[in-house]
Amino acid sequence: MWTDKQRGIRVSQAELLCKNTCGYYGNPAWQGFCSKCWRERTRKDGDQRQEAGTSSDGTPVTFSKFEEKKNMEKGRRINTMRRLFWGGPSPPKRQESSESLTSTFKAYQSLEPGDFTGFLKLLRSPPSQRLQSRCTAFLNTMEAYHDLPIQKQSDLVQDFFQNIAEYFSRFSEAQVAQIMEHIEKLIMTRLHKWVFCHDSCDDEQKDLALQRRIRSLNWVTPQMLSVPFPDTKAAVTGDPFLPAITAIIEMDAKRAPQDKLACVSKCSQHVFEALSSSNSEPANADDFLSGLIYVVLKANPPRLHSNMQYVIRFGLPHSLMAGESGYYFTNLSCAVAFIEKLDGPALNLSPEEFDSYMLRRRAPSVSTGRERQQMASDTQHLLEELKGRQEKLDQGMNALKVQLQQWVQAVETQVDEATAQSALVQKEVIAVTELSQSYSPAALPEDNIKDHKVLALMDQDVCPRDTDC
Repeated sequence: MWTDKQRGIRVSQAELLCKNTCGYYGNPAWQGFCSKCWRERTRKDGDQRQEAGTSSDGTPVTFSKFEEKKNMEKGRRINTMRRLFWGGPSPPKRQESSESLTSTFKAYQSLEPGDFTGFLKLLRSPPSQRLQSRCTAFLNTMEAYHDLPIQKQSDLVQDFFQNIAEYFSRFSEAQVAQIMEHIEKLIMTRLHKWVFCHDSCDDEQKDLALQRRIRSLNWVTPQMLSVPFPDTKAAVTGDPFLPAITAIIEMDAKRAPQDKLACVSKCSQHVFEALSSSNSEPANADDFLSGLIYVVLKANPPRLHSNMQYVIRFGLPHSLMAGESGYYFTNLSCAVAFIEKLDGPALNLSPEEFDSYMLRRRAPSVSTGRERQQMASDTQHLLEELKGRQEKLDQGMNALKVQLQQWVQAVETQVDEATAQSALVQKEVIAVTELSQSYSPAALPEDNIKDHKVLALMDQDVCPRDTDC
């Protein structure tokens, strides 16, 4: 019986760590090593291949020729890095003073975490002129040589990050990590269109193959993956993993590696929340990986392979090797590797059953007869509840319509009253104006004016006589 050979999805913490036992998280893309160990391993292999090289006629290369070639390669790398950082084959003569460095460090110490806008303003300030010139020269060089192989561009970007981190070596590790996240976002937002899904690699073909693989596995149910799923009501009210599906799909819209990692972290947190709502016990690593595999199968994120390779090649090493983001990204890599190698025993199915599902000869049974009756009863209950809510909504809309009509009528009445009062006031103003104009001196004839003056003089003469009497 295949039930006696259940394999399922099991992963331990040790399996997620680097094979070199350095303590950091490994990745299937690096054959189980972390980014640091993988780069050291590849560089050692490259040096060994150069040392084991032979001449064109099959004879070993002499020591003098080997040393000459090695020195030429070393000089070429030094000149390349100098051009990247200083814009020329030699460093600038003018060195930064200790006062300038101190002012620069003080300015960056006041930077708030996650304040990328503040970082850009600080980068344009005079104390950051040196750093800004380095970033500008590096960006111009990378855009000019965007046809280089993608691995070479990845090495150049990582070397640039390393040099910038050494520039801020006076800071604490947390402060350096914060500043480097801003540097990464600045650099990779500009370089995204040149290095993402590069022509020198087969990322596009692998994206299509992975999408076809995930599409062929759309019949996989949570029960097959042993994902703790809520009761049958969840099939009606909605998928608890929908927020996680939305978050992983948003990863393709981001350009900076740290933003893509933030989408992975957000997706993973939603997976834990969905598992917590489905089970009274806290979710373990196996449940989380199963839930993440289910999310990837249901989401089928666009260009998933290219996005993961972009983060691996150009992301900050500390973000992938340790911490919460490194743990989540490592689990995502394990989920993709599991999907690519998925077979019957992993789903507790026989090879015949797995093949029949893949060939669409059969479909998984969703529920039993009793569960279907319960689901129908729950659906009927929800429909009745929705009907009652709709009736209440209609009543409220009718009441609101009546109130609105009454308010309109009251406003129209007030407007009519105000218009009538305004007409009366206007008539009174016109009458007063005409009356004042009729009694003004300018409107009287000259004879009337003279008569008025004579009467005024007579009044003045009469007053003293009355007083003497």
